[in-house]
Amino acid sequence: MLFHVAMSVKVPLDFDKDRLDELGRREHERAAELQRQGKWLHLWRVAGQRANISIFSVETPLELHEILESLPLRPFMTIDVTALCRHPGSLKEEAR
Repeated sequence: MLFHVAMSVKVPLDFDKDRLDELGRREHERAAELQRQGKWLHLWRVAGQRANISIFSVETPLELHEILESLPLRPFMTIDVTALCRHPGSLKEEAR
């Protein structure tokens, strides 16, 4: 199953900088791990924002939920998820 996921991060201004740096490092590691596993297919930064647009390929909505909950910056994220399916006019094959 493919999902379009929009994530934005809003960290309180008074949050500890060292802790935030550590969470950011762990977030990058987790994202890289999921990309290597073929779960996080695409990752784009939204210009001028602390946000991204991503495409995930997972077996079930529950798997996507568990992945998103595993992200170190999750407590500071707003996430919007949209399930995707192949358009009948698409010339490209579906990723999964």
